Amino acid sequence: MRTVNVADITRNIKEMCIEANHFLTEDMKAALEKAAKEEKAPLGRQILEQLQDNLRIAGEDMIPICQDTGMAVIFLEIGQDVHLEGGSLEEAIHEGVRQGYVDGYLRKSVVRDPLDRVNTQDNTPAIIHYEIRTGSEVKITLAPKGFGSENMSRVFMLKPADGVEGVKSAVLTAVKDAGPNACPPMVVGVGIGGTFEKCALMAKHALTRPVNERSQIPYVRDLEEELLRKINCSGIGPGGLGGTTTALAVNIETYPTHIAGLPVAVNICCHVNRHAVRIL
Repeated sequence: MRTVNVADITRNIKEMCIEANHFLTEDMKAALEKAAKEEKAPLGRQILEQLQDNLRIAGEDMIPICQDTGMAVIFLEIGQDVHLEGGSLEEAIHEGVRQGYVDGYLRKSVVRDPLDRVNTQDNTPAIIHYEIRTGSEVKITLAPKGFGSENMSRVFMLKPADGVEGVKSAVLTAVKDAGPNACPPMVVGVGIGGTFEKCALMAKHALTRPVNERSQIPYVRDLEEELLRKINCSGIGPGGLGGTTTALAVNIETYPTHIAGLPVAVNICCHVNRHAVRIL
């Protein structure tokens, strides 16, 4: 049995909030650079180059990549051989977010109630997803999610008879309806299967997979590649101003489902697909 103090989780989450809001992962930076070289529309290429300039300035001057520093979404994988001590795990997570957003001078975008709309002033509470795994490690994935793209996300409860063509139609419909509002070039997370809530969770988690990695399942990998081609033929383009780069990646996760259902969720992220990963 390995002991982990929740204070270590607080400290890491604080640092991750600041890191994720100022620096993109290497796979995202490489994808933007590749897109700028391959974009066929002059205006689209100019926008992609401006996004790279913005990313460089953010890192050099420690200015957030985007003014919407997001709502903190945390995937916490805890090894079953880990004993947590030092207080409440959930309170420790929220405290890490609070410190990260207050001490990091990041925009506070969370309201305490969806209808009374009073700001919590520290970007808490976070959205937390727990998973118990084998082993003695704690893996933290933190993804600040901006709501320009989040608001464009969809859940489709398809019929089994809709099949793979129905899935393709659902994803393309969500992307086309989002258009420029999702701040393209976007990353498209897709969850297929499970239940109403499970497919949405998979779609969100899919956004944390590196954009240069494809699914290990052959038919899913083919579907990812086909959907990316079709999305990039939509003409939406960088900034929604036309071009051949509407999406940088389509990441799909699947799960078994009921004989009567075919749930599909599409969670879209803008070009600022932020996340940080640490293993304690």
